[in-house]
Amino acid sequence: MAQSIVAPTGTASRWSQYYVLTKPRVVQLIVFCAGIGMLLASPGLPDLGVALPALAGIWLVAAAAAAFNCLVEQHVDARMARTAWRPTAKGDLTSRQTLAFSTALCALGSALLYGAVSALTMWLTLATFVGYAIVYTVVLKPLTPQNIVIGGASGAMPPVLGWAAVTGEVGAEALLLCLIVFLWTPPHFWALALYRAEDYRKAGLPMLPVTHGPEFTRLQVLLYTVVLFAATLLPFVHRMSGWLYLVSAIVLGGRFVQLAWQLWRRYSDKLARQTFRYSIWYLSLLFAALLADHYLQPWLDRIVV
Repeated sequence: MAQSIVAPTGTASRWSQYYVLTKPRVVQLIVFCAGIGMLLASPGLPDLGVALPALAGIWLVAAAAAAFNCLVEQHVDARMARTAWRPTAKGDLTSRQTLAFSTALCALGSALLYGAVSALTMWLTLATFVGYAIVYTVVLKPLTPQNIVIGGASGAMPPVLGWAAVTGEVGAEALLLCLIVFLWTPPHFWALALYRAEDYRKAGLPMLPVTHGPEFTRLQVLLYTVVLFAATLLPFVHRMSGWLYLVSAIVLGGRFVQLAWQLWRRYSDKLARQTFRYSIWYLSLLFAALLADHYLQPWLDRIVV
């Protein structure tokens, strides 16, 4: 799940440098999606004795993966304007310090999940760590322009983690949520890559705008957005949600498709930035609508009856 972060000003303290390594905005979105999975898996509110340590453990492991990503990509980050300010890229934190920090977070998060939640949640979360930090960062990202598509599976896991933490299993509904995030990731990331293509070219990364050109990338953004729109209707088809969510999904998805169409037909960096920013709001609002539907639809049904 990629986002741009504004570089800090002034001399950062050592703790703030470590905090930057965790990619706070990205991790916040991960924890948000995990929380949505927990709430949707519960008819009422989930057991806070399970939900709170689960969210904390997921945050710690996700932060560990982000720090490991910064470690592996420190030389790449140093060549990109968007990431050159990161402590690892600037040399403010050594590789040993970053690795120790990542290891400590991962170990603490895993222990918390195993002891306070369940072994299933711990193993799924660790698998997500391996998928992002190693399979995506180390293997896929430098080798193939389809890195974000294949690696997106790990980024789509947070709702499944939340669902498993509450129910002790991975249900079909959790997999629907995973599918939505999986299909959301390519248009979200490629919108960013379009106006950052020169950065990726300088860094030597085979991102789609670099290897296949901007026009092909814009077409892919449009196609994935259309498929995503269809996938967001599945919770209603599966009777996981009601009309409140369906209307929200159509409105939010319609706007996303409109932006993707405009991006394909008349590209500009400004429009690519707008599409990228909207994609973040889109996922948050879509899941918020699903959550509102989950709690409000039974009450609305009683009013209609």
